Amino acid sequence: MSAFVLIHGGWHGAWCWDRVAPLLEQAGHEVVRFDLPGHGEDRTPAAEVTLQGYTDRVVDALDAQPEPVVLVGHSLGGVVIGQAAEQRPEKIEKLVYLCALLLPGGKSASEISGEDNDSVIFENVEVQEDLVLQL
Repeated sequence: MSAFVLIHGGWHGAWCWDRVAPLLEQAGHEVVRFDLPGHGEDRTPAAEVTLQGYTDRVVDALDAQPEPVVLVGHSLGGVVIGQAAEQRPEKIEKLVYLCALLLPGGKSASEISGEDNDSVIFENVEVQEDLVLQL
């Protein structure tokens, strides 16, 4: 069986895997899931949340696993798993992008969204430095 490390997307937390994790476990797989910095129950202040912080959290989880894992990223989690896989390729059995962002080298999510004339991201996002959104 495999170990699955499940990475949530933006405006989510580990809770978004509540229905998936038991199914994987019933099939005999190990499941690891956690909140990225500033999401779910994690209280990292918004001003301190970075892509590197997300990546570091995932790399720590990969390092804790004895064997390579199936690393699953949902939405923004796709960017994170790509970064983590670059840092720990030997820890990855498979990468799974679930409705996720897979960015071309050297491009940020905001750059790609800005190039997409149909994107509604920027017209719907409000950033407040002192607020961590809990959905």
